[in-house]
This record gives sequence, structure tokens and C-alpha cells, in this order.
Amino acid sequence: MSVAHAPARPLLWPTAAGRVLAGAALLGAVALLPWLSGTDPARTVLRARSADQNPTPAELAAVREQLGLDEGPLAHLAHWLGGLPGGDAGVSWVSGEPVMPQVATALSVSLTLMLGAFAVTVVVAGLVCARTVLLGSRRRLRQGRAGGTAAVLAALPKFLLASVLATVCGVWWGWFPTSGWEGPQSMVLPSLALGIPSGAMLGGMLDQALPAAFHEPWARTAYAVGLPPGRIARDALRRTLPGMLPQLLPTVVGLVGGAVAVEKIFNIPGLGRLALEAAVAQDLPVLQTASLALVLLGVSAGVVIRALRQALLGRPLRDGALPALHRPPLTVPRSLYWTTAACALALLALVTAGLLRDPLQVDTAARLLPPSPEHPLGTDALGRDLLARLGHGALRTAGVALAVTAVSAVTGLLLGMAPRASAGPTEVVSTLPAVLAGLLIAGVTGPSVWGAACAVCVVGWSPYAAQTAALLEQERASGHIAASVALGAGRLHLLRRHLLPAVVPPLLRNALLRLPTTVLVLASLGFLGLGEQPPTPEWGRLLSENQPYAELAPWTVLGPAAALVVLSVLAVTGSAVGSRRSE
Repeated sequence: MSVAHAPARPLLWPTAAGRVLAGAALLGAVALLPWLSGTDPARTVLRARSADQNPTPAELAAVREQLGLDEGPLAHLAHWLGGLPGGDAGVSWVSGEPVMPQVATALSVSLTLMLGAFAVTVVVAGLVCARTVLLGSRRRLRQGRAGGTAAVLAALPKFLLASVLATVCGVWWGWFPTSGWEGPQSMVLPSLALGIPSGAMLGGMLDQALPAAFHEPWARTAYAVGLPPGRIARDALRRTLPGMLPQLLPTVVGLVGGAVAVEKIFNIPGLGRLALEAAVAQDLPVLQTASLALVLLGVSAGVVIRALRQALLGRPLRDGALPALHRPPLTVPRSLYWTTAACALALLALVTAGLLRDPLQVDTAARLLPPSPEHPLGTDALGRDLLARLGHGALRTAGVALAVTAVSAVTGLLLGMAPRASAGPTEVVSTLPAVLAGLLIAGVTGPSVWGAACAVCVVGWSPYAAQTAALLEQERASGHIAASVALGAGRLHLLRRHLLPAVVPPLLRNALLRLPTTVLVLASLGFLGLGEQPPTPEWGRLLSENQPYAELAPWTVLGPAAALVVLSVLAVTGSAVGSRRSE
């Protein structure tokens, strides 16, 4: 079979087998969590039940006998699986209540929140790429954009944005409730906190792909014959959206399990929060059932997204007659160079000034001081200089985040090159919270910054694998691939000269847009005691530590947030300058 064409009836069993194996591996790992953690599961469950810090040996023995912990993980997993066909997922080890109603209620809340976040995502993505759509449909697109606006919005920490929205729109103005889940109004603020960064990320990727669609011959012909701009814009979106749809799986659908911080801030009883609390308490029946719900959600969403892509691309994809997308040469705005230089100088000044100060000096008499000549960025809750902590944490933050992003991107690229085998694992991993992976890895290696990095890598490859598989499928269905095969091109030549050049540039832009997200995920693991440990200065951890003081002392979070935004803009604009020069 040629690499240029997909078979008329592609084999479905590799994808189905991948889904089953990935789901089984995840549930098996979850079943081992109490035994991997290195702590006595009976002690953890008893502490979660009664907050008893010093249980007696008799109490611990009674809990072990009640839960059957001596039987081992396989017996528990088999018993739990045996009850699922009858709708019985067991009872919670902590509360003693049936598990299935808890998980069903939390899942319904998370799905509702996901739909609200998806609506916000679509609106924000549309606003980010509106200029390109408007100018491209009228053949007036002459100047490229670096995506700085998208980078700024995508770098906004979700939990910090949630705190700001809750304070301003909920407490100060009283527009929306800030706690609980009582009706449609309760989903407005968390949907905005989740949807704005996600929409900016997807909108930035779409904004970079649209110029190639408007540069295709059909677009020039449509404009020449007088078709309305709205029709041209619609067809261009139809051409580029299939490449973006797989990103919905990890970016939007993944919010069901990954929106833990936002759910805690707004006190929302969602599935991510339920899974995290069950993992911390080692409540195995609840954790296994929540994990199964996430697996089924990821697989179902993957099937739907696959069907939508097939419907949008239609017969050209099946017949191998899809035109290739090639980005046109656009003039480079001078502001792009100035923005890149300004961000680089700002970070250099921050690091240099911070390294000259002591990041660990505690002065309780100088707690939460506002910015001043002595403390240019103010102090935190322990009186430590924020400029010093930002400067000393810069290299560690950027270095670990870049390493994790690079490993995740390369892993996703390699797995995405075998789309049928990796489709199932990608769907399963896309909805897996990084916190759960962190708990599993910390149980084996212990809490450390590299353990947290490994946890993020375990779940962080899925967006890149989904994007690689989608772009490869489209590129293999293009006419120039068929022509190259007809001329005798081999697999290695096609991979080196056609497939990789079509995949790597958009994959790199995706990785740079996700760089701030990597920083924040690492920070959340450190905040839960699974990653970087205090008092080590690290940008994401500074945001997590100072988030409770955002209303009282906003400078404690503005400094780290601004540094994160500047790093993101520098990464995006710097890559844009490099790509323009290479052209």
C-alpha cells in the first residue's frame, strides 16, 4: 500500500485495540495506586474519614479487614469490574455511599461546564482570527502576524483568571455567583476562566493556518468570479478546521478532568475535583469509576471528532485529491522585531536584577509590602523579595518547561506518525488529569521536580499526537504526494521532503503556545506536594502560593503572571521572526 493513499476501507481493529489496551493500562495503574503510594492505605482512608492523625493498630487492622486490603489490587479490580455490568461500582471507602450516583452527578456538572467553556472558546477563537478571515476573504491579506495577542491570552493562568473574575464580577459587582452550582449563572465565570485561554490557543493555531487556505487556487478563482467574501471565508474555514478539530480533545474535552483548580475556586462539584479528592484519600472505587468515565468520554469524543473531520473534508480526503496547504510569503511587520527585542530585554533585566538579591531571606516585618525602590515588585506573605524569587526561578522555570515541552512534542510526533495505533491511547490520555499521573509517578519515585516533569510528559504528548495524525492524513491525501509516488519516490523521501515539512512548523507553533500551560501544570503538581518543593523559587509555584492574596496584595501575582506572559510572547514572536528569515 502506498503512503500517499488511505485504503478505501481502513482497518478499525488497531484503533479499537489501542483504546482497549490504553483504558486497561490506565485502570490497572489506578488500581495499584494505594500499593504504589508507599503509605498505608488504611491509614489514609481512616484519616479521610475522621481526620485521625494517630490511629491505633486495632483501628488500622479493622479498616484493612473491612476493605479487604490484604487481598491485593487484582482482587479489588476484578470485583469492581464484575459489578459494572449491573451498574454497581461499589461503595466509597470514605463515605460508604454508592459510587455510581456520585460519579454520574459530577460528570453531568463537568459536561455542562465543558459546554460553557466550549462556547467561550469558539467566541474567543473567532475574535483572534477575525482579522485574517476578513482580509483573506477580500484578498487583502498582505502582512503576517506573529500571534502575540493569542500568546498573551493563552498564557493567562486559569486559576488566576478565575480568582480575578470571582473577585471583580462576583464580589465587587455582584453579577454572578462565586461559589456552588445552582443554575446557569453559576457556570458563567468558570466558563470564562477556562474558555478564554483555550480559545486563544486554538484561535492562534487557526490564525496561522488560514493564510495558506486563502492562498489556494480555488480562493483566487472564487474571488475573481465574484463570489461573496462570506462564501470564501466559509470554505477557507472548512479547509482549515479539520486540522484544528483534534485539538478540541485535549484542550476542551480534557477540561472535564483537568479543571481541578477552577472547580476548587468556584466550589464546583465536578469530575476532576472528585477524582483528585479520591486519589488523595486513596478512595479506590470512586477513583476507578471516575477514571473509567474519563476514558469513555475521551473515546466517544474522539469518534465524534473523527466523523466531523471526515464530513468536512469529504471525498477529496478519500480520493487522495486534497490540495496541500502552503503558507504564502507575507511581509513581516516591523513591530514584530520590536516586540521580540522588548520581551527579551525585559526578561534579561528581570533575571539580572533578581539574581543580585537573596530569594530566601524571610522578613516577617515586611510581609505583603507593595512595590517600592527597596522591593521593586513587592514582597510575598513571608516578606521575601518577589523580584529575587522571580529572577532566581527564571532559568529553572524556563528550562524544565522547555524540556517537558520538547519531550512531549517529539513523543507526540513519533506516535502521531502511526495514527491507527496511537488513536486509542491519544483519546484516553487526552482527558487524564496531570495530577492523577503525578500521584501515580510520585508513588514510585517520590515527589520531585523531575517526577512532576515525567507526569506532565505522560499526558502532555496527546495534543501533538492528535495534531500530527490529522496533518499527516491530510498531507497523504494531497495530489503532489500521489505525483511523487508515481515518479518513484520512496517512503524516506516522502517523509523527509513532504510529510515532515508539512507537520513540524504547525507542531512547533502549537508547542510554543502551550509553553505557559506546561509551566502552570508543573506548578500545580508542586503546589500539591508532588513536584518542586518550597522554598525553591519557581514561577508557577509563586502564582500558586500567592493566589490566596490576589485581592489583598495583587502585586504578588501580577509579577509572576506578567513574567509568564512575556516568556510566552517571546517564544511565539521569536519563532515567527526565525521562520520569516528562513523563508
